[in-house]
Amino acid sequence: MKAGKRELIITIVKKGYGDTVLEASMKAGAEGGTVLFGRGIGIHEKKKIMGLRIEPEKEIVLTATPPDMTKTILDAIVKEARLGVPGMGIAFTVPINSFVGVVHAQLEESSENTSDQSGD
Repeated sequence: MKAGKRELIITIVKKGYGDTVLEASMKAGAEGGTVLFGRGIGIHEKKKIMGLRIEPEKEIVLTATPPDMTKTILDAIVKEARLGVPGMGIAFTVPINSFVGVVHAQLEESSENTSDQSGD
């Protein structure tokens, strides 16, 4: 696949909000997503019990999307997961240089290349 055909939205939210992110992204046009579990701490999460720091559990949602859909999907995630509220999470995007393993995306790319070569 050509470089620049997909972007990755990475959303890191509190445990339990991964499904909210997935649902918002799918309603906005994403074709799917992957949820990973992690732990970490931000400035709004410095909790301690008996002097021991607690590292809150996180859900990391990965959403690969065509570049023209990224803003719409990201805006939906921000709204539904309430990422404007301190301590709720963070989302950012990175370009994907290579993208394989999603057959329907590869077929779309192949048909675009064929029509480009035929002079359409």
